[in-house]
Amino acid sequence: MSSAQEKTDKANRFTIVQSGAGSDVAPVTPRNVPNRGGTENPSAAAIKTQFPGAVKRCDVVCGETTLIVDSASAHDIIQWLHDDPAQSYEYLSDVTAVEFRDHEQPLEVVWHLRSLKYRRFLRIKIHLTKGVPLEAPSVWDIYKGADWLERECYDMFGIKFNGHPDLRRILMWEQYKEGFPLRKDFPMRGRFSRSEQLVQALAANPEARYSMEELSVLDAFHELPLDMRARLTGGEKVGE
Repeated sequence: MSSAQEKTDKANRFTIVQSGAGSDVAPVTPRNVPNRGGTENPSAAAIKTQFPGAVKRCDVVCGETTLIVDSASAHDIIQWLHDDPAQSYEYLSDVTAVEFRDHEQPLEVVWHLRSLKYRRFLRIKIHLTKGVPLEAPSVWDIYKGADWLERECYDMFGIKFNGHPDLRRILMWEQYKEGFPLRKDFPMRGRFSRSEQLVQALAANPEARYSMEELSVLDAFHELPLDMRARLTGGEKVGE
């Protein structure tokens, strides 16, 4: 393949997004930004028009716009923000969650979206009611970078992201039994006593943490749960 052909193929596969390419306004450092109020991100009004009734509240804090939207509409809104040429939110910088000490206050799932093309930042939130299974839509089909971010939320908060292809713990081990460490009801020392934690640590088989290619002791594979055995023998890479 010629050098010219290789350059053409690369150009067809990748589109380089230049920061601010969609705006004629030169970047400036914001000054005297109010703590509350201020100019909304233009995407907020566009979302309200495109999805009537889906936006529950719009806050502008320190110059950043946050939209609290209906959970059922969250995926469609994020998909539209990604696909619409006038929005072009091509970068998902974070997926996280927030739980407050007030037990009556719902748990929040938060998506941080950036449009490099238009130099815009938008925060999308949904509220999850406590006392029922915590579920949110996965945006993995829109942003592949959401993979490990959603797994971390699942691991730390117990939020199930519907549509995620491989939702399992990523920081704690898969057999971790104490719950979700970033929930407000999680004890500082853990749910088990120090002695019980020590017993579990000594009983754990560290070689059971590796993929099929990395296992050096055959017995370690047979100690894995059945669902993990099926996944590993099915040829899937674990990602770590």
